[in-house]
Amino acid sequence: MNNKEFYTKNLTESAMNRRSFLKWSGALGGAAVLASGPKVGLQTIEKASAAVESEGKWITAACWHNCSDNNSRCLLKAYVVDGVPQRVKSDDAVEIEDSIDIPQRRACPRGRAQIGQQFAADRLKFPMKRKNWEPGGGKKELRGKDEWVRISWDEAFDIAASETKRIIEKYGNKAIYNGGWGEYLDPLANVFNALGGYTSFFVSSSWGSWPYIQTFTEGTYFDSNDRMNLRDAKLILLVGANWAVNKGGNAAYYLRNAKEAGAKVIIIDPWFNQTAEGLADEWYPIIPGTDTAMFLGIAHYLITHDLYDQEFLDKYCSGFDSDHMPEGASKEDNFKDYVLGTYDGEPKTPQWASQKCGVHTDVIEHIAFQMGTVKPMTLISGYSTIKFPTGEQWGQVFNTVGWMTGNVGKPGACVAFVGPDPIYGTEALVKAGWRGDTIVPNPHGVKKWARKTADLTDENDWSALDWSQTWVNMLDGEYGTDSWPSGKRKVNIQMIAHTGQQFLNSMPNVNAGIKVHRQVEFVMATSIHFDTKARYADLVFPVTSRWERQGYVDATNREHVIWFQKVMEPLFEARDDVDVAIGIGERLGIDMAALFPSYEQREYNTVAGSTVALADGSGFESLVTITQEDIDAWGVVGTPQKGRITVEEFREQGIYRIPRKHHDKLTHIKHKKYIDNPEENPLATESGKLEIYCPTLERLGDMFGYSKVYPIGKWQEAQPDHGNHARSKDYPLLLHTPHTLRRAHTAFDNVPALREAFPQECHMSVVDAEERSIKTGDVVLMSSPYGKVLRRAKVLPGMVPGSVVLEDGAMVMIDEETGIDLAGNPNVLQAPAPSGLGSINWTATLLQVEKYEGDLELLPDSKWPARSFKLAEKDN
Repeated sequence: MNNKEFYTKNLTESAMNRRSFLKWSGALGGAAVLASGPKVGLQTIEKASAAVESEGKWITAACWHNCSDNNSRCLLKAYVVDGVPQRVKSDDAVEIEDSIDIPQRRACPRGRAQIGQQFAADRLKFPMKRKNWEPGGGKKELRGKDEWVRISWDEAFDIAASETKRIIEKYGNKAIYNGGWGEYLDPLANVFNALGGYTSFFVSSSWGSWPYIQTFTEGTYFDSNDRMNLRDAKLILLVGANWAVNKGGNAAYYLRNAKEAGAKVIIIDPWFNQTAEGLADEWYPIIPGTDTAMFLGIAHYLITHDLYDQEFLDKYCSGFDSDHMPEGASKEDNFKDYVLGTYDGEPKTPQWASQKCGVHTDVIEHIAFQMGTVKPMTLISGYSTIKFPTGEQWGQVFNTVGWMTGNVGKPGACVAFVGPDPIYGTEALVKAGWRGDTIVPNPHGVKKWARKTADLTDENDWSALDWSQTWVNMLDGEYGTDSWPSGKRKVNIQMIAHTGQQFLNSMPNVNAGIKVHRQVEFVMATSIHFDTKARYADLVFPVTSRWERQGYVDATNREHVIWFQKVMEPLFEARDDVDVAIGIGERLGIDMAALFPSYEQREYNTVAGSTVALADGSGFESLVTITQEDIDAWGVVGTPQKGRITVEEFREQGIYRIPRKHHDKLTHIKHKKYIDNPEENPLATESGKLEIYCPTLERLGDMFGYSKVYPIGKWQEAQPDHGNHARSKDYPLLLHTPHTLRRAHTAFDNVPALREAFPQECHMSVVDAEERSIKTGDVVLMSSPYGKVLRRAKVLPGMVPGSVVLEDGAMVMIDEETGIDLAGNPNVLQAPAPSGLGSINWTATLLQVEKYEGDLELLPDSKWPARSFKLAEKDN
């Protein structure tokens, strides 16, 4: 069957045939599967289990959500009986010792709750359009409140295609906003590409300006030491890095192993987080957004007590002191003289730092002494530490202080913003077939999709919108800054295409986002569940989960890859995202068969392209042996190859893990080649060295224009309405938004078990709570200049006064009469204020918390009814 025949067949057959419908209707309670919001929870799973009695089997299932930027994606297996998943388990392999050398890949609570998400009551069942929608928008103000009308897939494709064509003809391609992750991960992006392009966003919601800092100051990208190096460290200092939650999986296990091997663990964080509670030897609270000041105080102590490595700085770094400035730079602009206050008259002493960050002077000196005397040291900063106004300066100061200790390029020595084993920059030992192989390169010769990194110099092109200001840009009709080569640019978004990214729920200033959604002419969404983006759309396509799709191989960290299998047939009428792209694209006259291989071909590509490192570290070989019989059975185009394991072995095990030993030849140490021989291995920076003075960052900062970025790390209080210095009588508190075990960003927020285990609470200090007569369990109103949310308080002794924690990702539920979010999404409160190079500012938003005296009822999270849509009367 050729691609054209494959897609024609796929798009005309129902995703759920009669047999599967009968099976699921019996398992899930008969006709309830087609009702508008069945209560699918533990009782449903019990019914499914009782309804099926035949023997089952364990199938490797995707734990597909981005809990930890792929640092620790884990093994998950579903027990399937007659096509119905009954329960899940994680890695329990008996063929391995389960040691630190070859650990099992055990899932966290999120992964173990995957079956609850798969059968969540808010699963979308069929395509729908908003009742009061019509071409051009209809009653746009009813988005988020309107009833829905069930429609056919053909009608849904026709609407999406006709509206896309109408909007392009009327406004041009720039009027389409697609916030997905580009053509490799978002099939619909290929449709817009073939039509001439679209508008997207730039910078990252997760990493802040860290990629810029690493790229331009040290010439790497997401690089960190191998996990095996942690056990060589004598001191591990984590700043805002809550591994037990943020990374899940095995990261906390690696930290515990290092501690058992003799490492001391110090954690600096505004709250006594889960990692601090379980593994820290010392924990020190800090005011959110003030890490820069603290580390400048540490630098002053290291300099004045001669505890820094001058020889290392002279040989490997540029810009530390006046004798090592790059050509053309003023000698007065060096880091050492800035810290000592030689020219500005303000020494950055521990006493000075204490007044800024709230950490006692004695503590700053204590930490500085340990950093200067205990070697080797691993110094890690979390992502969120840089996501505050002028956060770029934190990245520079963090690197500089780490480099001052000489802890680079040696076992147990590392300075990085990511923990062990990131697969992005560090060389992976086992690689999945590149996801780019799952599509055919765009054959149309059209404009590539809108850039994530803005091209500010081409006035004839357009760059993407800044993540923080996306909604404000759309409302204002312009984006950028006056410092751009052509100044601010006009934007007129009239169509929003929501795909995999939850950007309405995940961008700052949600209220502005809702306003945008109620003014544009067309909003469409593909989604598994009736989530925020579906709620505020005009047209909704129900798509399959990873459990309902063809298998594929994915890299999960440096040491293992997992071959996820198809677990079950699609529920209801759900179809793959690729099917949605094909159905729309074909109606727009695009040859979609030329863009996408078949599902089987894509799976084969990821298996055949997987490679594994040779034991001596000299190169790679194919992971999987594939015979011609395997290729024929797949029905794909391919070439036989020789690898380490057979197709059947890989499919049966579901995972390949490379054996490791302490100090083996596969161990990666960041910058080791440079430290061993800097002349032959210069860094990919302007100077070829570690750049304490980085003119590239200053030039980029001046071009972007969101705030000043200096060539050396400095303390700044640049924005008058954000951060510790801006606290006022109306907004005396600062918001801090870490991750939670309840969700992977937004995903899993619809799972009752996780909602009960990890309620969304307003964590506040005893001091702040007593000032407001607030006790644990009280309903409190959290207010910022941008919105209000309602939550129950959790009063903690382990919180720095003045700081409030509200964990990220809750699925927005706005009360239309009051405008208050009942779900507790911090993005309702967040300021849309980019800094420096356009980076997100999610830390230290101004806040007030007070005991709620209003009429709204706030049920415990576990007792909330499932999110549901209301069908128009004729379809009930």
